[in-house]
Amino acid sequence: MDSKNYHEDLSHIRSMMERSSRFISLSGLSGVVAGLAALLGAGYVYFVFKREGIDYFEGDRNFFGPALVKELVAVGTVILFTAILSGYIFTANKSKKKGLKIWDATTKRLLATFAVPLITGGVFCLALLFHHLFVWIAPATLIFYGIALVSAERYTLPDIKYLGYCQIVLGLVSLFFLGWGLVFWAIGFGVLHIVYGLIMHKKYK
Repeated sequence: MDSKNYHEDLSHIRSMMERSSRFISLSGLSGVVAGLAALLGAGYVYFVFKREGIDYFEGDRNFFGPALVKELVAVGTVILFTAILSGYIFTANKSKKKGLKIWDATTKRLLATFAVPLITGGVFCLALLFHHLFVWIAPATLIFYGIALVSAERYTLPDIKYLGYCQIVLGLVSLFFLGWGLVFWAIGFGVLHIVYGLIMHKKYK
């Protein structure tokens, strides 16, 4: 009996330590929504290219005019906003159900760790956009996003690093298939997010 209580106490202490050092309220459903938004966005971008008479799969021979670039940036912004909003809503609901705070010292550390490679990658992609090196943007977003996920693993669910590794590998592979960046981007931000989200939702209900 004493041994059973001892193990229960250890489990309780371990759980408390994990809650204090890791943000464990990330919702898998937010990943699913983000993935669906990315797939819809990628599909829309493909039809925009078709509308403009651009064969995206010709690779670095493509040149995008200012109006098209603005439209693509707008699409990316909408996808990002949708992902952030859904992430906040689902995570807030999960935190409320578990009786956990959504904003504390751990959350701040998580966001800071996640933001450094993400902001760095964002500036890098803006530079690529400025120099009209469009075919390099998709690989760069995947790689820097993957690095951000791996970095953030220290302060949240450990499984997130596997999504990060997949994004990095996918980004590196896409460097050798520059004309197919949109496809790789859709797989990384769309399909992988959905698969990861469903797995996490089932595992951490």
